[in-house]
Amino acid sequence: MRFLPGLICLLPLLSPLAHAELIDDINDRGELRIALEANTPPFNFKEDDKLAGFEVELGRMLANELDVRADFVVTDSGDLLTGVESGKYDVAINHIAMTPDLKERFDFSEPYVQTNAQLIAQKEEQPRPMVLVQSFTEEKPNAASPVSLAIPFQKGNPAFHASLENALQRIKDDGRLQALEQKWFTADASVAPKP
Repeated sequence: MRFLPGLICLLPLLSPLAHAELIDDINDRGELRIALEANTPPFNFKEDDKLAGFEVELGRMLANELDVRADFVVTDSGDLLTGVESGKYDVAINHIAMTPDLKERFDFSEPYVQTNAQLIAQKEEQPRPMVLVQSFTEEKPNAASPVSLAIPFQKGNPAFHASLENALQRIKDDGRLQALEQKWFTADASVAPKP
């Protein structure tokens, strides 16, 4: 019986809830660390050394809804998702499609845009053999096939997932997402808001 108090003290450390939840880390820092490549207009790019594009504005809106500031980190495709997986970045907002392989590694927001691979490929500044949304799939998607773009983050963060979903839903419901799409895309690329 004398080991019981020691065991009781260890139980909270063994609990899966003992690890810090991502939303707590974000709130403590006061910022949402957003990884992106900044090379694919109109999604995200640099204009006069300032970040611009649809996903940059969406990232700012989401951070504002979470009551923190957006901290954009420009990186390359090799570091983008590994950085999210390791906790270096909180999210990646870089026109990433939810593929079965990625769903095994990450949790995702609901899609913020449904578009086609052709739109992404046509907007490339410099020709690249594959755009990011294609580079995570085994084969190149048909250019006309619809692609749902969503925000990946570390698995096992239900409170952050709920906060992100609520923030994204408010942006959809009040028309800000649709206005953003109309500003940056010539065709409607939206995902219909939930009823």
